[in-house]
Amino acid sequence: TGTGKTAAFALPLLQKIDLSRAMPQALVLTPTRELAIQVAEAFQGYARHLPGFHVLPIYGGQSMGIQLRHLKRGVHVVVGTPGRVMDHLRRETLSLAGLRTVVLDEADEMLRMGFIDDVDWILEQTPAERQIALFSATMPEPIRQVAHRHLREPREVKIKASTATVETVRQRYCQVGPQHKLDALTRVLEVEDADAVLIFVRTKIAATELSERLEARGYPSAALHGDMTQVLREKTIEQLKNNQLDIVVATDVAARGLDVSRISHVVNYDIPYDTEAYVHRIGRTARAGRTGDAILFVAPRELRMLRAIEKATRQPIERMQLPTQEAITGHRLAQFKQQVSEILGSQDLEFFQEVVAEIEREQEISAQDIAAALTWLAQRDRPFQFEDTIPSELERLPVRPEREPRSAPGRRERFAREGGKRDTDLDKVTYRLEVGHQHGATPQNIVGAIANEAGIESRYIGRIEIYDQYSTVDLPDGMPKEIFQHLKKVRVRQYPLKISRLDEADVGDQRPAPRRASTAKKIPREETNPPVARKVRKRDS
Repeated sequence: TGTGKTAAFALPLLQKIDLSRAMPQALVLTPTRELAIQVAEAFQGYARHLPGFHVLPIYGGQSMGIQLRHLKRGVHVVVGTPGRVMDHLRRETLSLAGLRTVVLDEADEMLRMGFIDDVDWILEQTPAERQIALFSATMPEPIRQVAHRHLREPREVKIKASTATVETVRQRYCQVGPQHKLDALTRVLEVEDADAVLIFVRTKIAATELSERLEARGYPSAALHGDMTQVLREKTIEQLKNNQLDIVVATDVAARGLDVSRISHVVNYDIPYDTEAYVHRIGRTARAGRTGDAILFVAPRELRMLRAIEKATRQPIERMQLPTQEAITGHRLAQFKQQVSEILGSQDLEFFQEVVAEIEREQEISAQDIAAALTWLAQRDRPFQFEDTIPSELERLPVRPEREPRSAPGRRERFAREGGKRDTDLDKVTYRLEVGHQHGATPQNIVGAIANEAGIESRYIGRIEIYDQYSTVDLPDGMPKEIFQHLKKVRVRQYPLKISRLDEADVGDQRPAPRRASTAKKIPREETNPPVARKVRKRDS
């Protein structure tokens, strides 16, 4: 993230482009529209001294007519999402006859979003004599299979940085419960010296709701997610780039590859469910040689995930003290005093001084009282004295409470159906299951499988969240090893659970769920509604 990957393939490609041949000589496939646009912009920037060079981004949501006109005129490089590239190939409006190079950018993300079959189909349409470059943060087995099918004698290049994330990002976390997150975010926005802020949430609905709630509190903001029209998404990004908008609330997919140099802060409002997503999130700041700040909101039950992130990034995350009400009040007063000082030194106030003098004479009140009344008017919509619902005792939480060590005897009893301790408030751990919506999994399936096969009563099973390719479930801490190993083999809808602790997931070990086999012809998937955000929440424990 942020290491110049686009330049690594764009500059050599530009050296090989024959400008006299106005036909696609390079095809770059990206998982999202935003990334396609940014890669195309990067090509244009690198080629500013190549007169006559043309690059075209093609993606769903943009007028087909615009793309057809550019293709007819002639372009040298096409950057596109799999679905729209397939559309053009099937319409025969995009010719790959002169193709020399294919680049698969963020191949693992295309796999996660379900586009890998589309990529396979596109590669089958390319000439036999072409070079393929595949870029992927991780190398899961399906990606290796694509490489083995389509690459000839490939050379694998592994780049292992000293740390998995940008060293110029200051990483902090704030321990706060779900019911106080919005107030905590408000406090952070009040005191942080930020230029532009990118706030990450897990779902499209959450992005819209949080943006609206921030607007209601007086913080102009906009959402960025896959259900928005492409025109609106592009407008939002342009406003962010041009200083017309300072706060954007986004989902992971919509912000994938987002490159806006003025983003000074990334706020993880919802903690990501895998460490790789965290690395990509904080990579949206500290761009173009700048420094940046990343703030992570962590509920007490999510501290294990925090430790997993620290392990994956190989960097400690500093604990951030939640700004107090007194600190925010002081900050607002300081801002007001600074504004008054600037006005006194830069504006002609003669007319207003006469107004004050007139009020003094007519009302027989002092200039100090008039100034106090005017100060009250100035802060009426945004009071200096800050108040919210966070209890004062939560402003200073203890640093990472450590659990008392547990003795091994008796652990198994808590999982038994009969006898033993029955406490639904047992400490819980979040586990990942490799079954999701694509496999037909439901909360009832998962509860039934765990209760019947592991002997864990359903009342001990906590929150379940189902995504397209995997699910998460909260189970009591201290699961015996033999039960854990057995659950790995238990099946839901004919698919093995392959259970693993979420906090032990490695950045390089994110395995998407297996896809259903199908003999039907693949229909291109619309990029407008990537599947990763859909989930079912069973209950909170």
